[in-house]
Amino acid sequence: MARYSPDHKEATRRRMVESAGRRFKRDGFDGSGIATLVADVGLTNGAFYGHFDSKDELIASVVEEQLAQQVARVAELPAGIESVDAFLLQYLSREHRDDLADGCPSAALLDEIARSSEVAREAYTQGALNMIGAITRHLDSGDRDDAAVAAIGLYTLLIGSLQLARAVTDPDLSDRILAAAYANAMTLAGITPRTPTTTEQDSK
Repeated sequence: MARYSPDHKEATRRRMVESAGRRFKRDGFDGSGIATLVADVGLTNGAFYGHFDSKDELIASVVEEQLAQQVARVAELPAGIESVDAFLLQYLSREHRDDLADGCPSAALLDEIARSSEVAREAYTQGALNMIGAITRHLDSGDRDDAAVAAIGLYTLLIGSLQLARAVTDPDLSDRILAAAYANAMTLAGITPRTPTTTEQDSK
């Protein structure tokens, strides 16, 4: 029987975590069985257990990786009002609202994580702390405590607003939720909200 290198095994594990992340955000944890998850990457049920002891372990790995990627994107944003504005416009866009599979893990999975295993919740807790820290660094203008409070408010505002915009069936109400969230988020960030250009509005 062929032996795979450690690099190949790690690459396969990463591929499973990445694919499962998209599947979980689109269909939920309970709506994604192991057979479906491994079929997405061309593997068998038996191969799954060569990488994870259980589905709960995969969920925890997905939560950890999804949050780490999001934290890295926020941490790498250039300093300044323009980058914060651009991030908020993207996060609260129609495109992001309509793209569960490749969107924010918190907005897609938070209610499920709250009912998940302790290890998944611990992974999320650490990721949330890291995200709040990354946001705090962008908002810190000298008073880190105030910046941390604003960061927590901004983090929760964005997640909750995106969830609400996705939940309602009225397209106009959904758009108004996103627009109001942008204005409130800019205020929390200490930036005077501006009126998006026609092009930006069309992309939302």
